Order: sequence, then structure tokens, then C-alpha cells
Amino acid sequence: MERFWLVLAIVAFFLLCLWGMYVGWRRKSRSQSAQVPPFPAIPPEPGDVLLESTGVYLSTTIAGEWQNRIVTRGAGLRTGAVWRLHDGGIAVERGGAPDFWIPRGAVTGIRRDTKIAGKVMGTEALLVVTWRLGETELDTGFRGDDLDDYPQWIEQLKIKGGAQ
Repeated sequence: MERFWLVLAIVAFFLLCLWGMYVGWRRKSRSQSAQVPPFPAIPPEPGDVLLESTGVYLSTTIAGEWQNRIVTRGAGLRTGAVWRLHDGGIAVERGGAPDFWIPRGAVTGIRRDTKIAGKVMGTEALLVVTWRLGETELDTGFRGDDLDDYPQWIEQLKIKGGAQ
């Protein structure tokens, strides 16, 4: 009988931890929904695809705060993704989560990095785009299937977007 109560206490503790994480995620989402405007939708006619990469959308964070993940409006969900560069911006198409658009004029930087919320790598295997959404500057991280695409992304966005 002692074992039953011990197992029950462990299960109750585990469920309490899960509930606490859920409540914290919801609270963070509500507070960020006032701070971060909705992400732009992909335009119906974005134009020709200049560059395309498949991989994993990792997260979007407040720029310079690599652990401060944006969780509001589905932005915190790590998913398989396709990034398509068009003349007007980047279409971020995510499986199972809302797609969004990063306007080219909003891009303020692009770089290879080793970390963003939800992923830390030993090498610079992440592509991070820094962009403005309203008054907030964000970093959006992507882990591409083919790392050889990264120099093309960096060159394309530096030339036409004024990114550094």
C-alpha cells in the first residue's frame, strides 16, 4: 500500500509540473500579444521565388535576447518549414503552425549563429534573420537541411535588403 501512495504522489507532482508549465506558457503568450503585433500574412501574389530552403523553423525571439522566445499567436511552435525568398520578402511556411511573411524592407540583419531559443549548436548551423515588426526588433531562427544555402541567403538579403 505504501508503494501505491508513493506512485500516486509522483504522478500528482508530475501533473502539477505540467499544469504549471501550461499556465506559464499561456501567461507569457497573453503578455506578448500586447507587446508584439501580429505577424504579417504571406501576400496572395508574392512574386517569383528567388531562393528556397527546407528545414526546421526553430523560434522567434526578441532581437539580442536569444532565450526570450515569442510564444504568442503560434510563433513559439517549432515546426518543419520552407523558407522562400521573393522580391518583397521571405515567406515562412510552417507545417502545422501559422505561416508568416517577413517583409524585405523590415530585415535589418542576417547571420549564421550557434543559438536561438530551443536550439544550441556547436557550429554556426543556424540562419537567423533580424527584422522589425512595428516597434519590436525580432530574431527568427531556421535550421536548414542544406547549410550550403546559407551564403546565398546572406548575399541576397545583404544586397537588396540593406542587411548587415
